[in-house]
Amino acid sequence: MEEKTIVCISCYYKGYDFMDEMKKLGNKIILVTSENLKEKNWPWDAIDEVFYMPEVKPSVWNLDHLIQGFSHLMQTRKVHAVIALDDYDVEKAALIRETFRIPGMGQTTHRYFRDKLAMRQKAKDSGINVPEFTAVFNNDEVNRFVEKVPAPWVLKPRSEASASGIKKLTSKEDLWEALNKLGEERHLFLLESFKPGDVYHVDSLTFNKEIVFTSASKYLAPPMQVSHEGGVFRTKTLGRYSDEFQALEQVNAKVLSNFGLMNGATHTEFIKSKDDGKYYFLETSSRVGGAHIPDLVEASSNINIWREWAKIEDALLRGINYKISKPTGYYSGLIIALIKDKEPDYTGFESKEVVKFLPIDYHVGIIYKSNDSTVVQERLDKAAEKIHAEMLNILPPKSKPTS
Repeated sequence: MEEKTIVCISCYYKGYDFMDEMKKLGNKIILVTSENLKEKNWPWDAIDEVFYMPEVKPSVWNLDHLIQGFSHLMQTRKVHAVIALDDYDVEKAALIRETFRIPGMGQTTHRYFRDKLAMRQKAKDSGINVPEFTAVFNNDEVNRFVEKVPAPWVLKPRSEASASGIKKLTSKEDLWEALNKLGEERHLFLLESFKPGDVYHVDSLTFNKEIVFTSASKYLAPPMQVSHEGGVFRTKTLGRYSDEFQALEQVNAKVLSNFGLMNGATHTEFIKSKDDGKYYFLETSSRVGGAHIPDLVEASSNINIWREWAKIEDALLRGINYKISKPTGYYSGLIIALIKDKEPDYTGFESKEVVKFLPIDYHVGIIYKSNDSTVVQERLDKAAEKIHAEMLNILPPKSKPTS
C-alpha cells in the first residue's frame, strides 16, 4: 500500500485522533503548528515531522512566511493532502492548496465555511432562513437596517470561531459607539437581528457530496450566553426519530449542498425562533466541533468523528469507497464549566451514566450516556446545580479569544 503524505495544520492543540488514525491507515503525517504548542501532548508516535510557526497574534501566522516555508517543504516531499484541524486554519489550508495546486477545498468555497457574512449571503441566496443581517461597510446601509429591523442586534466578527468578540446591542447610540470603536477593523464585522430561541448544532460527515453521518444536539446553555455571562456549558443529543432531528437533518443537508461541500467533517449551528417556530441558519464550519462535542457524539453514536474523517480523507487519496458503521442510538449529554481548582473532585458526580470525566485544567467536564433522554437531562441538571453551588469560577469575557 502506497504511503501518502498528509500535512495537518493547527494553531490549537487538537486533532489527536485524526493524526493517529491517518498513521494507522499507512500514511506519513507532517504537522505544522504554532511555536507555543511545542510542549503539548501531540500523538508523537503518529507524527513523522513537525514544523513550527511563530504567532503574529493568537491563532494568526504570517501567511507569506507560511507559503515560503511550504515551498521549501515541497522541494523534497510530495504532499498529497493538506488538512485544517481547526476553524482558524481553514483559510491557511485553502491558501496552500490554491498556491501549490493540491486537491481539496479552495479559497472560494472556504469563505462559505469561514466568513460569516459570506455564509449568510449564500444561505439567503439559497432560500435558507437566516436572521436579518447587513454588512457594516456603509453608514447609510447600517442606518436603514436599524430603522427597519428592531433591536436588539448582534455585532459579530466575520471570522472568529465560537462566540468570541460578539456584542449584543439594544440602541442605535450603542451600535454607533461600538462601530466607531472598531476603527480600521470595522469591515471585519457584520450586524444581524438577535433572535431569541433554542440553539442547536449539527455535526456531519460527508463523502463525495453525500452526507453519510449526522448527529444533532441542542445547547442547554448557548455558547454566546456562556461566553458573555459565564456559567455552565451544556448540550444534549436529540433522538434520531424526533421532529427536531428530522427538521435539522433536512436544513443541514440543504446548507452543505448549496455551500458546495464535497468531503469531510462539518459543524453547523441553527436557532429555532421563539417567535415563529422556524429554524434559522446561524453559521457553519468545515471542521470537527470544538468544546469536546466529538466526545458527546461518540457517546451517543459510537462514531468517532475525528477518526472517520481520517478514513474519508484516506479513501479519497486512494480512490476507494468509504463506508461508515451504523450509529448506535443512545442519548448523551456534555457539561463543561470553569472552576477555581486546577483538578476537580469528581466524587460527587459519579453515576452509571458517566462515560468519562474530561481532563481539562481548571474545568469540570463530564459526558453522560443513557437509553433514556430524561435521565441524561436529570444528570445534566443535577451536575449544573452542584457546580453552581460549589465550584464555579466566572471570569469577565475577553474581547479577543486567547485559547
